[in-house]
Amino acid sequence: MTGEDVTPAIGIDLGIRRSCMAVCRHQDKVEIFINEGGYKTTASYVAFTPTECLTGDDAYDHYTTNLFPANTVYEVQRLIGRRFNDPEVQKLIKRCSFKVIKGTYGLPKVVVEYKGKQKEYSAEEISSMHLVHLKNLEESYLGTTVKDVVITVPPYFNDSQRQATKVAAHLAGLDVLQIIDKPIAAAIAYGLHKKTTETNVLIFDLDDVAFDVSIVTTDEKGRLTVKATGGDTHFGGKEIVDIMVDHIVKEFNKKHQMEMDITENSRTLRRLKDSVQWAMQDLISNSETTISIDSSYNAIDFSTSITRDKFEDITNSFFSKCIETLASFLQDAKIYNTDVDHIVLVGVFTRIPKVQQLLREFFNVNELLKSINVIEVVAHGAAIHAANLIHKKREKAKTLPIVPLLQTVTLSIGVDAHDGVFSVIIPRNTPIPTTNEKIYFTTIDNQRSIPFNVYQGERSRAKDNKWLGEFEVAVSPAPKGKSKVTVAFSVDADGTLNCKIKELTTGLKKEFIINHNKEKISHEVIKKMVKDAEKYKMEDKEYIKIMHARNVLKEYIYNVQRRMKTIGSTDKTRLHAKEIKKMETAIKAANQYIDKNQELADVDEYKKVQDQLEKLCVDIIAQLV
Repeated sequence: MTGEDVTPAIGIDLGIRRSCMAVCRHQDKVEIFINEGGYKTTASYVAFTPTECLTGDDAYDHYTTNLFPANTVYEVQRLIGRRFNDPEVQKLIKRCSFKVIKGTYGLPKVVVEYKGKQKEYSAEEISSMHLVHLKNLEESYLGTTVKDVVITVPPYFNDSQRQATKVAAHLAGLDVLQIIDKPIAAAIAYGLHKKTTETNVLIFDLDDVAFDVSIVTTDEKGRLTVKATGGDTHFGGKEIVDIMVDHIVKEFNKKHQMEMDITENSRTLRRLKDSVQWAMQDLISNSETTISIDSSYNAIDFSTSITRDKFEDITNSFFSKCIETLASFLQDAKIYNTDVDHIVLVGVFTRIPKVQQLLREFFNVNELLKSINVIEVVAHGAAIHAANLIHKKREKAKTLPIVPLLQTVTLSIGVDAHDGVFSVIIPRNTPIPTTNEKIYFTTIDNQRSIPFNVYQGERSRAKDNKWLGEFEVAVSPAPKGKSKVTVAFSVDADGTLNCKIKELTTGLKKEFIINHNKEKISHEVIKKMVKDAEKYKMEDKEYIKIMHARNVLKEYIYNVQRRMKTIGSTDKTRLHAKEIKKMETAIKAANQYIDKNQELADVDEYKKVQDQLEKLCVDIIAQLV
C-alpha cells in the first residue's frame, strides 16, 4: 500500500485501559508494534511522581505498587470531551483513585501532585501524554518520524468526544487522518470493506472494562456504516475476575477457618486478580489449571486447582449477562439472528471458549471471525485504513498543479465588540492582500457609541489573544439592535491592517490604520499561540456555549422588561401589584446572577435561571392575553 521510502501512517486503537498500534506497509500486511517490555499492547495510564511523569506500562506498574495511587490517571476516555456534571464523569469520580474537579466552563480537570506541586490537567492533556508515549514507541520501532495516524474510538462517542480526541493527538504532535469507530476498524481488518453486496456484521467486543456490541453494514459500493450499537460501558472482564476472586477468598476462608479481608490489603487483592487472570488465560487452551499464591494472607501459602467446567459454572452469571445484553441489543435494533451474516470477535475476553460456544449456539453458526488476534484486530483495521488514506492523499497530490507560495495572515484578526467573545473578521491563513467585513449592532437602548478592541490570535475569548488596538464608533441613539455599523478589515501586501467603519443609519464613514506588525510576532510565538488554541479548544468551545446562553438570558430579560413597559393602565389594573413585584424581583435576581457569575456559570445554570424566569413571567403575562 505504501512504499519503503515513505513514512507510513499508523493505526492506533486508543483503548480505555490498554492501547494497541499497527502499521500497514505492504499490501495489507500489518505489523503490530511491540513496546519496550515486549508486549503488543500498552497500558493507557499516566502517573506523576515527585521526580517524573511516567506513561504506559511504567505508569501501570507504578500504580500497582500502590505508592501514589492518587497520582495515577487511567480511563481518561471516560472524561475526554465531556462536562463535569456528565453522569459518566460522575461515575468515574466515585470509583477512581485520582481526584477530578470542576474546571473552567464546567469541564473536568484532573488534580495530581507532581514534582512537589499541585497540578491541574484537562483530559486532552492527559491523553496527549499517553499519545506522546505511543508516538515515541512507534518511532523507535520504525526508525523514522511518525505524524499521520488513524485513531479508533468507541462507536457511541459524540462529536465533542471525537474532537477532543483530535485535540489530544495534535498536542502530541500527530496529524489525524481520520477518527473511526472501533467496529468499523474491526470490519476493515477482515476485508469486509471490499464486499460488494449488502452484509450485516456483528462486532462482539468484550474487554476488561466495557462490553460493546455493534452491527456494521456494507453496501454494494463497499461502504461501511455502524447501523446500531449497544452493550454496557461499565460491564466487562473485570466482573468475571471479581467473581473468581470472591470464590477463592471463600475457599481460603473455608480451608483455613479464618476471614480473609482483602479490602484492607490492596497488594493481596492485586496478586489475587493477577493469579485469576493467568489462570483464565491458561484455561483457554487447557482443561485444568492451578491458582497458587505464596504468602497470600497472614504469610499463608494458598493453592487450588480448577477445571474449565468448574470455572464456567462459578462464572455462569457473567456469561448469562453477556447473552442477555446481546439479545436485548438485537431486539432494540430490530435485527433477527438470521439477519447477521458475520460475527467478528474483539477484546481479550472473547478468547474464552464459553463465550464463543454461547455465540455459536445463539446464532446457530459454526464459524466466528477470530483468525486475527482479538486484542489486535481494531489496530489492524485502523492501520489498513490509514494506509488507504495516505495512498489516496499522495495520489491526489500528484494530480494537483503546482501553485506559487502566497503570503498569508499568520493569525486570525478580529474584534471584541461587547461580550468578550473574539469575533474573527479575517481568518488565519487567508492569502494577502485581503479584505473582509462584518456587521455589528448596538446592545443596549439609546447607545451612542460602540467600542471595539482589535485582537490577533486563535482563542475564542478575546482577552486570551494579542491586543492590537482599539477604536470607537458613534451611532444614532435608538432601541437596542437598531443602530448598526460595518467593520471592514483589509491587510495589504506589507501586512498593514486597515480599518474602515461605516455607520449604516447615517452613512457616516471612518477610516484608520493599525500596523499590527509594528511588534512583529516571532514564528515561535505564533506556533505557541496556535498550539494553545488547540490545547484549549474544548474550553473555548464551552466558553462560546456559555456566552451564548448568557446572551440569550440577557435578551429574554430585555424583552420582558420591554413588555412590562408596554403594559397600559388598564393592564395594570388586571395585574395585581404583588404579581408585578414578583416579576421585577425575579428580573433583578437574574440580572444580579449574570453580573456575579460572568463567565463562571455553566450553560445548564444559565438555562436553569432562564427557565425559572420564563415560568414565572409567562404565567403572569398570560393573564393579559
